[in-house]
Amino acid sequence: MTESQRVLIVDFGSQYTQLIARRVREAHVYCEIHPPTRDIEWIRAFRPAGIILSGGPNSVYGDDVPTADPRLLELGIPVLGICYGMQLMAHLSGGAVRRAGEREYGRAEIEIVGGDGLFEGFGAGCRTPVWMSHGDRVDEAPAGWEVLARSGNTPVAAFRHRERPLFGVQFHPEVAHTPRGAEILHNFLFRICRATPSWTAGRFVEQAVREVRERVLDRRAICGLSGGVDSAVAAALVYRAIGSRLTCIFVDHGLLRQGEREQVERTFRAELGVRLVVVDAAGRFLGALAGVEDPEEKRRRIGHTFIDVFEEAAREVGDVGFLVQGTLYPDVIESAAPRGGPSVTIKTHHNVGGLRPNLPFELIEPLRELFKDEARQVGRELGLPEQTVGRHPFPGPGLAVRILGCVDAARVATLRQADAIYLEEIRRAGLYDQIWQAFAVLLPVRSVGVMGDERTYADVVALRAVTSLDGMTADWYEFPHDVLGGIATRIINEVPGVNRVVYDVSSKPPATIEWE
Repeated sequence: MTESQRVLIVDFGSQYTQLIARRVREAHVYCEIHPPTRDIEWIRAFRPAGIILSGGPNSVYGDDVPTADPRLLELGIPVLGICYGMQLMAHLSGGAVRRAGEREYGRAEIEIVGGDGLFEGFGAGCRTPVWMSHGDRVDEAPAGWEVLARSGNTPVAAFRHRERPLFGVQFHPEVAHTPRGAEILHNFLFRICRATPSWTAGRFVEQAVREVRERVLDRRAICGLSGGVDSAVAAALVYRAIGSRLTCIFVDHGLLRQGEREQVERTFRAELGVRLVVVDAAGRFLGALAGVEDPEEKRRRIGHTFIDVFEEAAREVGDVGFLVQGTLYPDVIESAAPRGGPSVTIKTHHNVGGLRPNLPFELIEPLRELFKDEARQVGRELGLPEQTVGRHPFPGPGLAVRILGCVDAARVATLRQADAIYLEEIRRAGLYDQIWQAFAVLLPVRSVGVMGDERTYADVVALRAVTSLDGMTADWYEFPHDVLGGIATRIINEVPGVNRVVYDVSSKPPATIEWE
C-alpha cells in the first residue's frame, strides 16, 4: 500500500483500538495498528496519510505510561487523538489535563462549537450524542489550539490546532454508541488526510496469496479446520496460494455442534476438492479436560492438545513446515495486544495465547488483522458457499467453553442437543441472519422443578443471542416472546436432565459474548 492508501493507528491500550481499525477499513482505507514504541524515524518511513492515536486506561501523569515523541505533532501528517490520545496531544502541547470531578462513562451529549473540518456537516450549535469513557479531561486547550466541541462535564470535548492538521476528541467516534462517529472519521480520512478508498476484499486476497506463496515456497502446510468461518476462509485462501501442498486436518474433538463434522467434510472434500484428513480425538480431549473448571486452563489444554494432534497428523503428510490458523483481530486483541501494544488481556484464545511455546511449525495467520465480517467478505471472494461463510461464530475450543465447570461426555451431549434445538428454532422463525451469534450454555448449577407431577432437580441451560457488526461490541437480541417461549419449551421437553431455561440480557461491554 502506498502512503495515500494507509493510516497508522497507534495503540495506547484501548480495548477499542482494533475497532478504530475496523471503522477505517469500512471506509475502504487500509490501516495498521502499531505500538507507541515505534520511533519517529520509523513513522516517517511508513509515510501514512494520517495517524490516529487510540484511547487507553492510563493518565498522562502516571508513572511509566505509554507516550509519544512530541515531534509526531510536527511531521505535517494529520493526527487525530481519541480519548487518551487527545489528552496526550494536549499534554505534549502544554495544555491542562486534569482529573475530572466525576468519571464520565457512557452516553453523553456534546455541543459543536466549530463545524468545519472534523465536524463538517454538523454545524455550529449542533448537539449530538457520543460515547465517553474517561477519568481525566482537557480543561484548557493549549496555546495555538481552539475548542471544537464541549459537553456538560467536559469543557474541551474536541479541539484542533489552528495551523497544523491536528485534531482531538475526548469521546469514542469508533463505537456504535456514537451515532455520527462514522461521519467524524470520514471527515478525518477524506477531508483532512485526503486518503484513497482503495482497500477491498479482492485486493486483500491478491496481497495475502502473494505473501503466502513467497513465504511457503515449495514446502507443505497443514490447516486446522474447526468448522467455523475463520478457519474455513484461512484454508481456502492458503489453498489458492499453494494448492495441493496444503492438507486440512479436521479434529473431531468431541466438542462440536451437531452435524459439524459432516458439513466440513462435504464442503472441503466434495465442493472445493481440498485434501482433508479427519482425526477422531474425542476421548483424548475429554481426558485432557477431566476435572478442569477454570476457563483459561481449559483453553490452554485444548490449545496444547490441538498441537499434539497436528504433530501426529503431520507425520503422515510429509515435510510440514507451516500451520495455518484462522486467527482474527478480536482473538488477538483479547488475548494480548497486537504488535506488542499495551492493551489488557481479556481471555486467552486457544489459537493465540493457548499455543505452547515449543511450537514445531511456523504459523501462517492470513486473517490476523481482519474482523469477522471482513473474513466473510474474503470467503465470498474465494468462492466459499454461503452456508459456510454465513454461519454464526463458533469458538475453537468448541462446547468446552460453553459448559461452565467440568466437562464430560454426558454434559457435552446435553448441551449439543439443547444448542441444536435452539438454532433449529431460530432458523424456523427466519431470524438466523438477523443475529450475529446465538448459542446455548450449560450452567454449573441445578434447580428444582416439577415435571409430570414429580419433583425434579436438574440442569439449567442459558440462551445467548446478540447483534453486532464486528464482535467487539454487542447488544442482546430481543426475541419475540412466542419464539423464545417455544425454544424454552422444546429444550425442557426434549433434552433429558434439563428443567429450566434462562435468557442472557447482557451487552458487550460489560460482558463478553461467550461466557468463558
